[in-house]
Amino acid sequence: MFYLGIDVSKAKLDCMLFEASSQKKKSKVVANSAAGFKQLLEWLAKHGAADAHVVLEPTGVYHENCAMALSDAGMPVTLVNPARIRDYAKGTGYKNKTDKVDSAVLAQFGAKENPPLWQPPSLEARVLKALLVRRDAIAEDLQREINRKEKAESTVTPAPITRSIEDAIAFLESELAKLQKMIDDHIDSNPDLKEMRRLLETIPGVGPRVSAHVTSLFAAKKFKRAEHLSCYLGLAPVIKESGTSVRGKPQMSKAGPGHLRKLLYMPAVVATRFNPHIRAMYERLLARGKPKMSALGAAMRKLAHLCFGVVSSGKPYDGNFAHQA
Repeated sequence: MFYLGIDVSKAKLDCMLFEASSQKKKSKVVANSAAGFKQLLEWLAKHGAADAHVVLEPTGVYHENCAMALSDAGMPVTLVNPARIRDYAKGTGYKNKTDKVDSAVLAQFGAKENPPLWQPPSLEARVLKALLVRRDAIAEDLQREINRKEKAESTVTPAPITRSIEDAIAFLESELAKLQKMIDDHIDSNPDLKEMRRLLETIPGVGPRVSAHVTSLFAAKKFKRAEHLSCYLGLAPVIKESGTSVRGKPQMSKAGPGHLRKLLYMPAVVATRFNPHIRAMYERLLARGKPKMSALGAAMRKLAHLCFGVVSSGKPYDGNFAHQA
């Protein structure tokens, strides 16, 4: 069995081919481009490793084309959390950190741990994610221009500068409206995405923006349990206890996508007032003396669990469910 560790950077891919039976290693560097992917596949075929298990880390967006190209070529692909690989490298005695060493660690990790395979997202999921990323970028640019306008109105600002800011705001507002329509049309044109969004929006605290992002997440990644979702989002508590002297406070792991945690914060705050499940849990934690931020973290986790519940069951949110049980 062959394992291929790939250390991804913007310009290149450092690859390490590891044969588990003979423990032999072969390295190669190719460009992180379509031509590089083709060259890599030809090199693998030459060494009889066209079906090698590929292991790589998600590196911003630079890993996506490589992962898709190798998956489309029929190769099993695994994406591993970089923090897990760093811990594995330390635990196995790797002290140096170079691109070549990192690719070797990834290949060895694949051989020893046999990690689960990555399921590439559908075209619909990829399009939705791209639209949401672009929409959020435009929204951030718009907010910056609005802030600049407020500052300009509070100071002596030349008229041409004011007009430039106003023109930028008008343009960004127009682009934002176009992108939002594209997002809505894309979801409405796909029955599965449309149904997921409908179910999510039955949860008090989940609005259109959150439902679109969570729909994109569920369309791209499958979760077997609600706990798996909260761990992926970095909402699971990490407990630090050892012996009788170490009694650290549980903290949110924050190991997953930060933009989704940020997105869930305000909906969780709203849910502590208007969602019966989350409000009851939040008030119970406060009554037990838990800090407010700790209780809000639990509310975010509960909100994620409710999102998983309605999508996995195919049933809308029922606020009376807890009372009926």
